[in-house]
Amino acid sequence: MTERAFATNVPVFRVDGEKRGELARDLSIVEIEEDTAGLKRMTARFIAQGPKQGETTETQLYLDGDVFDFGKPITISIGPPDEERKLFDGAITGIEVDFAETRPSDVLVYAEDKLMDFRMTRRSRSYQNKSDADIARDLAGDHGLTPDVDADGPTYDVVQQFNQSDLAFLRARAQLIQAEVWVDGSTLYFKSRANRTATAITLVRGNQLIGVRIRADLAHQRTKVKVSGYDATARAIIDEEAGDDAVQAEVSGGRTGPSVLQKAFGDRVSQRVREVPLTDSEARDWAKAEMVRRARGFVIAEGVTDGTPDMVVGSVLTLQGVGAPFEGGSYYVTRVCHSYDLAHGHRTRFTAERATINEAT
Repeated sequence: MTERAFATNVPVFRVDGEKRGELARDLSIVEIEEDTAGLKRMTARFIAQGPKQGETTETQLYLDGDVFDFGKPITISIGPPDEERKLFDGAITGIEVDFAETRPSDVLVYAEDKLMDFRMTRRSRSYQNKSDADIARDLAGDHGLTPDVDADGPTYDVVQQFNQSDLAFLRARAQLIQAEVWVDGSTLYFKSRANRTATAITLVRGNQLIGVRIRADLAHQRTKVKVSGYDATARAIIDEEAGDDAVQAEVSGGRTGPSVLQKAFGDRVSQRVREVPLTDSEARDWAKAEMVRRARGFVIAEGVTDGTPDMVVGSVLTLQGVGAPFEGGSYYVTRVCHSYDLAHGHRTRFTAERATINEAT
């Protein structure tokens, strides 16, 4: 079982590189959220009525630009002083004041990580003889980030970005081949799930795992995915498919969604028509990626822990005490929300998915 490496403490805020202890004092709630599509977001609420640091007279706080201002870097860490875990690193994008009749005024602060620049850059552009990984490298360079790219996929004759933000375009390219996008520091990551490394964590229901709901659902499972098109150069029809064999390469045991679907209801085939491939290799890669995407979501776990700072998107969970079909490992975290408030302290809410249920005993 993974030992807990951090104690639950009050978050530590640094604004523009300076540690601001008063923010921990005045904090009501903070939430930090991320998922596999990238763009980590932070919202924090502070009591904004009281004395400034070193003063005794009460005044309105945090609206004079001294601590919070647009574009200022802000980081949030949690844990013992010698083992702080950084939960957020971004820049302030929004400031809000909230006046109510029955309580002191609050100031809310919003921030996003460096993918904000991608979200706010919209353009039309053509890429020639590029793979999706090549496109990610180009976009990283456009925004002054270092690319760390590891995702297989076809090389396209032409790819068109048409009046899209760089973030929407990059997410769409990633979805085609089931790659994931995120930023850490000054590095843009664009990687297939198999090439993404993160923490391995064991959670026990009734201990660290406060609550969890787990569902195995055939609604979006398919026994095969087909992709069709036309290769104008070869003057040939393109017709490729992917089945349960594409999923088996990712699992080490248990029953997959496609196999359970086949046994329960027979063949259920999906035809992917949103994108039109121009080569066989494009069709094969897209069919496999769509088949794997569906199969990975066969089992969905949504849970909350008593604060797990080392949980990130990409963490692999082992869940214990959650029922025979769902017991065990290989749960891949797809969404994390770290929160801290005065009532509950640190909480970590997560969504994780797994491609299998356990064999019946």
